[in-house]
Amino acid sequence: MKDRNFLDTVMEFEQQLEAMQEQFGALKQFVALMMEEHKALETENHHLRTRLEELLSNETTVQAIVEKKGNSLDIGEGYDNLARLYQEGFHVCHVHFGSSRKGEDCLFCLSFLNKQNV
Repeated sequence: MKDRNFLDTVMEFEQQLEAMQEQFGALKQFVALMMEEHKALETENHHLRTRLEELLSNETTVQAIVEKKGNSLDIGEGYDNLARLYQEGFHVCHVHFGSSRKGEDCLFCLSFLNKQNV
C-alpha cells in the first residue's frame, strides 16, 4: 500500500513539473515578445527624437514658408506629407493609421495613396 501511495505521489509531482514547464515556456515566449516590442519602440522613439530635432532646427525656415504662403497650405502638401510618412515606415491608411509597417507594404495604404494621386 505504501509503494502505491509513493508511486502516485511521484506521478502527481511529475504532472505538476510538466505543467510548470509549460507555464515557464509560455512566460519565456511572452518575455521574448515584450523584449521585441520594447526594442521596436526604442528604435521608433529614437527615430522620432531625431526627426523632432531636425524639425526644431528648421523651425525658422518653416515659419518663413508659412508667412510667405499666408498660412494657406498647398493641396498637394498633405499628400506629400502622407507619402513621406509612408516612406518612413508608418501606415497612412484608416485601418492602421500611425502604426509601424515593420518594412512591409500595406495594400490599404498604397490604395489610399493612389486615390489621392489621381
